[in-house]
Amino acid sequence: MRHVFNLPDPGEGLTDADIVQWLVEPGDDVKVNQTIVEIETAKSLVELPSPWDGTVLEILAPVGANVAVGAPILAMEVAGQEPEPDGDEPVEEETSGAVLVGYGVTDRGPSRRRVRPLRAAEAVSEPAPVPAPAPTPSRVSAVGQDILAKPPVRKLARDLGIDLTAVRGTGPGGIITRDDVVKYMDNAANPTQIVDEHGDPWLVGGRVSPDGRQTHVPVKSVRRRTAEAMVASAFSAPHVSVFHTLDVTRSMELLAKMKEDREFRGIRLTPLLLAMKALLMAVARHPEVNASWDAENEEIVYKHYVKLGIAAPTPRGLVVPNIKDAHRLSLKDLAYELGELTERARAGKTQPGEMSNGTITITNVGVFGIDTGTPILNRGEASILAFGAIRQMPWVVDGAIVPRYVTQLALSFDHRLVDGELGSRVLADVARILEDPGQALIWG
Repeated sequence: MRHVFNLPDPGEGLTDADIVQWLVEPGDDVKVNQTIVEIETAKSLVELPSPWDGTVLEILAPVGANVAVGAPILAMEVAGQEPEPDGDEPVEEETSGAVLVGYGVTDRGPSRRRVRPLRAAEAVSEPAPVPAPAPTPSRVSAVGQDILAKPPVRKLARDLGIDLTAVRGTGPGGIITRDDVVKYMDNAANPTQIVDEHGDPWLVGGRVSPDGRQTHVPVKSVRRRTAEAMVASAFSAPHVSVFHTLDVTRSMELLAKMKEDREFRGIRLTPLLLAMKALLMAVARHPEVNASWDAENEEIVYKHYVKLGIAAPTPRGLVVPNIKDAHRLSLKDLAYELGELTERARAGKTQPGEMSNGTITITNVGVFGIDTGTPILNRGEASILAFGAIRQMPWVVDGAIVPRYVTQLALSFDHRLVDGELGSRVLADVARILEDPGQALIWG
């Protein structure tokens, strides 16, 4: 019997996803929990398994489509399933609520609700049609320049719905020819899919303008949600930042010893690890910085745990997965979790649950050779630490100028929750541990 697979809720309150890759084709036999499609949510790539045994009949959402949760994406022939009622609208069978594996089988009776089918026009984003210009004389001023085109060419443009101001003329003196209009129409009907010479993925799916001078890439998924979150944070929390320049030579020496220790063999060790540990220890001394502002209930919520977010750049944009209960981890365990987190993020495999409900974040701008910055808070968090590049620089030690490893720290915080004194004390404690890792033993 024909059964429609609707896009399940990928979790974390997300409302839509993009179809990245179908792993099955019409006619394929599929088993329960076999991965059938890869989608990209606002936060990560997610593989969806089949909820049934059956045969693929039709793919209802093409690659590149942005699909709302609950919209149909696949039709299957499923043995033993009830046939769908006739009509234009498919029926979605609600499931147990699990969203990644095994959500096709439940013990409760099915509850049905009707969903709007995905229209073909909604499946793939197309450039907005350009309105046809009103009849004009043979010369019309546009942006300070004359448009040159003969009456037959103007009529052709009107018939095709093309605005001649967007067409580049190649005829004598810049006159727009019939070939120019036809070429423009062909480019608009077949947007160019491009990748630059280095294969940078941010250009994939781009539409090149007819004159070749611009590439238009739709804003979607990770970058769209990142923009929304950053704007919401910037305009809802009063940001304040404090800065500190410090000598981290002792931390670099400790890191070199750790790399020779067999206890850390096979684990990638970087200065970021020590900065993370220093931040966790500062939070333990100043738990008020690990909080959130609940405007709805007019409360400040102090967290007795730390979900340490690590800002990670990926080909699809910046993501901030977090290490759960980071305050409980040893330095070795923290190093292992950092390595796993980074690897998953770079592969685009970070799941939505790994990026939710963080309590404090660190962003390593130093990996790009940047000294410092004023990072924007992740929404729902009270502070974020920027860790800058480490450089050898002249430094005064006991009255003498000597080369030392120097870096800069910046702490941004929500001034509703963290005042200048508290923010400065937190940053000073992070710096104190990085300047002298022995402080960690004194503080316990």
